[in-house]
Order: sequence, then structure tokens, then C-alpha cells
Amino acid sequence: MTDKITHSLRDSRLARWAALILLALMMFFAYMFVDVLSPLKSMLETTRGWDSETFGTFSGSEYFLNVFAFFLIFAGIILDKMGIRFTAILSASVMVIGAAIKYYAISDAFVGTGLESFLNSFWSSFPASAKLASLGFMIFGCGVEMAGITVSKAIVKWFKGKELALAMGVEMAIARLGVFAVFRISPRIAESYDVSAPVLFCLILLMIGFICFVVYSLMDKKLDTQMDESGVEPDDPFKISDLYILFTNKTFLIIAGLCVLYYSAIFPFQKFAANMLECRLNISSTEASDIFSYFPIGAMVLTPILGGFLDKKGKGATMLIVGAILMICCHLVFAIVPAESFTTTVAYSAIILLGISFSLVPAALWPSVPKLVENRYLGSAYSVIFWIQNIGLMLFPILIGWALSITNEGVTDPRMYDYTVPMLIFASLGIFAFLLGLWLKYEDKKKGYGLEEPNIVK
Repeated sequence: MTDKITHSLRDSRLARWAALILLALMMFFAYMFVDVLSPLKSMLETTRGWDSETFGTFSGSEYFLNVFAFFLIFAGIILDKMGIRFTAILSASVMVIGAAIKYYAISDAFVGTGLESFLNSFWSSFPASAKLASLGFMIFGCGVEMAGITVSKAIVKWFKGKELALAMGVEMAIARLGVFAVFRISPRIAESYDVSAPVLFCLILLMIGFICFVVYSLMDKKLDTQMDESGVEPDDPFKISDLYILFTNKTFLIIAGLCVLYYSAIFPFQKFAANMLECRLNISSTEASDIFSYFPIGAMVLTPILGGFLDKKGKGATMLIVGAILMICCHLVFAIVPAESFTTTVAYSAIILLGISFSLVPAALWPSVPKLVENRYLGSAYSVIFWIQNIGLMLFPILIGWALSITNEGVTDPRMYDYTVPMLIFASLGIFAFLLGLWLKYEDKKKGYGLEEPNIVK
């Protein structure tokens, strides 16, 4: 046969954007589940006997297996060896299993069981519900991080040489909308029913997301068939030795370091943000959650726009630096503005600033990785970055919970905490991220990786 297929699904604008929406919907539901309990810190303390250290440890547990069992490294290898379809379905299955365990731990069905009695028989300072919920969160965390690297590689597959940064920006925008939704919905569902009800609601959404991944896999299989028939040469196979290349690539490690510092000042902050606003503004948890829910809106609106700018104009390294500066300013506002001057207007302004920051950095960060590594180990490259990032995401909620307890010793009302020290810790992470951004720009200028160049190939 001499005739070859010259066009594939990825050449159809409708098909590649439909594939993106299917991927993004699962991440939307996953982000909702990640933060479903974040607005409920005060309620967990009053109804489940948790405290700040318990909440911080629970929040960090999401990343425990990814870090100490090196699950994320294995996830990247699985992705590069087994492919996008297999890894997508596996990640969705793991998320649903972990989410179901977490729901059971928080629900009334767990209270009074033999399992609760057993879990209370050791480490008595950490409630049984928190122990089992942490286990479920660990399992869910393996799935959601595996899904994250899978989605990143899938988007590169469908959009490389096209609207790559815009596509990544749209996916991140849809995912961030999940944060907005859960901060709005979770407190209201909990107030109407109980603290476990929003967890069940998000578990059901994850099951719908599983179906989205199945449908995407059918499209992905069709694309692979078309690429085989078109005579496209496959990438060289991934080798374990490629991991050595990643860990000895200085510029790649700078990106990974910037990532862990920046995201450690964002995602752990989300866990405590509602309670922080509740304390600083002397308002209810629902009102505080409503205020913070606007944080991802800025990211949702601006990330695709900035991604489109990056595709056409470039300036990725510069965007990373500006994003770090804005984050520093936001956290310093929460840390040092006096109580009498800290109004709702100030809170909204700082959150909008953080939303702009959270548009700049992800929009520039993730499309930069394919410029630094070969496609055959792109999945492993994303997994290494996520693994390093997970170290910070695991440790900093624990650190913040500990700092909150130490600096508020004797305070029994969870609405009266002083958050000055935790917010200064978050601001310091932004300073280090800014310094790494400057270093990255210097390396790019010296070695010509093209981080400041447009993504669209003409």
C-alpha cells in the first residue's frame, strides 16, 4: 500500500480539544476531592476531635506513598513503558479506591466499629478517623499524581507543535475551577448534612471522571492506530538509565526546585486558608470559604490567556519570576497587615494577587519541560518533578500545623488562631522560588533551551 494517512485525530481541532476536555474533567473532579475537607477544618476539630497538628498531618498524608515509596517515580516508568491509556485507567481506579476509604473514615458508619477501636489502640494523640482517612488520602494521592503526569504527557501528545501552552492552560483552568466549586459547595453540604457528605459527593464525581478517562482511552487508541498507519517513526524506548540523565540535568533540577518551592506555598496554604481568613476576619467558615473560593477564579481566567501568549510570544522564564514576586506579596499581606487594617477588601485583593501568580507560574512551568528533555522519558521527567514537588507538599502541611500549634499554645477556639508565623513561612518559600527563577533565566540565556521562545512551530 503506497497511500499513507497524512492526517490524524490530533490534526482535527475538534478532536484534540474534545480529548483535552475529557482529561480536564477528571482533574476537575480530582481537585475537588483534594480540597473537599479544606474548608471544614473547624468542623473537623469540633465534630471529630482533630486539632491543627492532626489536620496538618492528614493534609500531608496525601503525598506520603508518592515520596517514601517512590510511587511517583514508578508511575513515570509505568507511563513511559505501558502508555497513556493503561496509566490513565490505573490512576482513575486508584483514586476511586482511596477516596472510598477516606469517605468511610469520616462517615458515621465508622464510629463505634471494631476497626475504630483497633486504630485508637495506638498513637492515641492521632484520632482513628484521621488515621484511616490519611490511609485513604495516601492511596488517592498516588492516583491523582499519576493522573497528573499522565494528563501532562497526553496533552503534549495531542498538542505538541500546536497550541500546547494554551491547552495546558485550559486544562489547569478547568482543574482550578474544581477548587472554586469545592470551597463553595463543601461547607454548605456539610452544614446541611454532616462533615462526610461532601466527601461522598466528590467520590461520586470521581466515578464519573473514571468514565471520562475510559472514553479518552478509546480516542487515544484510534490516534495511535492512525500514527502507525501514517508511517510516523516511534520514539526510542524508555530506559531506566534515562532517570540518571534527569537527575544530572542542572536546568531540569532548577525547574524541579522552583516547582516544589512555589507549589509548597500554594497547595498547603489552600488547606489552611479558610481557617486563616476565619480567624483574621472573625467570620464563619462558610463566609471564609466563599472569600477564598475566588482564588482559583483568577487562575482559571488568566492561565489560558497567558498560555496563548506563551505559545505566540514566549517569555516563560520571565513569567516564572513575576509569579514568584506576586506570591511573596500576597503572603506578606496575610502575615504582617495589622488586624485593624485587615479588612475583607484587603483579603480579596491579596487573594486576587495570588490568583494572578498562580496563572503565571503553571502556565509557564509545565510547557517548559518538553524543551528540556526528550519525549521518550517525558513521562518520567514529569514524574520526577511531581515526586520532588510531593516532598514539599507532604512536609509543609505538617510544618504549618506544628507551627500553628506551637505559636497558639493554650488557644482552644479554632477561630482564634494567630497565623503570622505560618504565613511568613509561606512567604519565605516565594523568595527562594524567585531566586531560582533568576537562575533559570540565566541558564536559559547561556545554553539556549528556548524557554523565552514561543511554543508554536511555524
